Amino acid sequence: MHVICPDCLAVNRVPQERLGERPVCGRCRKPLLPEQPLPLTGAAFERYVAGSELPVLVDFWAAWCGPCGMMAPVLDDVARRRTELRIVKLDTEADPQTAGRFRIRSIPTLILLRRGRELGRMSGAVPAQQLLAWVDATLARAPAEENAS
Repeated sequence: MHVICPDCLAVNRVPQERLGERPVCGRCRKPLLPEQPLPLTGAAFERYVAGSELPVLVDFWAAWCGPCGMMAPVLDDVARRRTELRIVKLDTEADPQTAGRFRIRSIPTLILLRRGRELGRMSGAVPAQQLLAWVDATLARAPAEENAS
């Protein structure tokens, strides 16, 4: 399975059965699967989400948004619980081009991607259990070629 390093953006091959062993990047030696959401913008965002074979949950947010602030601890909790689910935060104020490309109309908006392809989206603040149920249901409905890793 290809895993993109969140620090140097190198592509790393990790056998699926070893994902739980805290793999590190072959180039920079930093953890490949950190247990917190990753703030990314621009080209780093594009490379990370397009190259990841693991599902990526993108939180489109802004600092002034109250519900976005409510989602931050929920996403931190989900990131600690589900390390195989990559969570990326994209500040819509810092990167309006990417937000526009994804047609973000309200925030927070969460989009679940695999290999850069959108599998589903939801808007608004939700508790962790509801978010995880949505992620699991969305991944289960993904086309067969999206579920193959």
